[in-house]
Amino acid sequence: MRQIPLGPSGLTVPPIVLGANVFGWTADEATSFAVLDAAVEAGLNALDTADVYSRWAPGHAGGESESVIGRWLTARPGMRARIVLITKGGSDMGRDPQGLPASGLSARWLEQAIDASLARLGVDCVDHYFAHRPDDATPHAETLGAYDRMIKAGKIRSIGASNFSPEQLRGALETADREGLPRYSSLQPEYNLVARDKLEGPLLDLCRAEGLGVIPYFGLASGFLTGLYRSREDVAAKPRRGRLEVYMTPEGLRALEALDDVAARHAAKPAHVALAWVAAQDGVTGPIASATSVAQVADLVAAAALELSAQDLADLDAATKPAATTG
Repeated sequence: MRQIPLGPSGLTVPPIVLGANVFGWTADEATSFAVLDAAVEAGLNALDTADVYSRWAPGHAGGESESVIGRWLTARPGMRARIVLITKGGSDMGRDPQGLPASGLSARWLEQAIDASLARLGVDCVDHYFAHRPDDATPHAETLGAYDRMIKAGKIRSIGASNFSPEQLRGALETADREGLPRYSSLQPEYNLVARDKLEGPLLDLCRAEGLGVIPYFGLASGFLTGLYRSREDVAAKPRRGRLEVYMTPEGLRALEALDDVAARHAAKPAHVALAWVAAQDGVTGPIASATSVAQVADLVAAAALELSAQDLADLDAATKPAATTG
């Protein structure tokens, strides 16, 4: 499978990054191992997780996804060298052992968070480490200084920013240049056919200008763009019901119609087209997408191989481009 540079990080990733948020949550350990085996064998060798996955689930404390991946790596000698391992820190993990907030981008917390992630993953180093959420209470220089120490200690290879605004990202890049500190080499925003305004405009323009890699999450809009959910009744019993219902609008249904049309031209599924559309956007490295079965891994592989025509892209663009960015 082809590999794409992740900005100036020195890493390459396939056209779709495997999202690991489901491991230990909606995919049990045995299923997660099967998904990971199938994905890497097919060439989907970049894994995206976070310390906070899946703290939102009842009875979970966070770290479940990293722990599953760690046990999988232990059970698969030699696998670490075959994957690009991505994790994140900065989301709310409750309290640290001293009773202080286990969240944010302070040096105090990040230096604890990376050690905890490495322990759960059972590795000495992660390839790419994201600031999961911006923290305006912590100066960029403090955060980047912590990353500098982590890189020099061999705990991380490169860094990225997730959920940053254009102003926050620009400020971090300017601070890095001014202070001689590591630069963010990628961005992880929300982006898909029905949430285009989360990236398009000044944020994507900045990433293009600075040469940053972009690996968006929610490429399938929490599953809405699979085309399996077309009414509120369809999502009533789903774990992501709240997220799915957001898209049950005339605009969302129009996007599904456009996906149906393009998918029919390629004898493909709407999900294949939705992910291929993200990957085809100028300045985007490739989307993150999760799988809870080996069959879904096959869908991700099909999406990575799908090449959309100029007409396909124009039709999808016409059906979904926000009016504010039409020009």
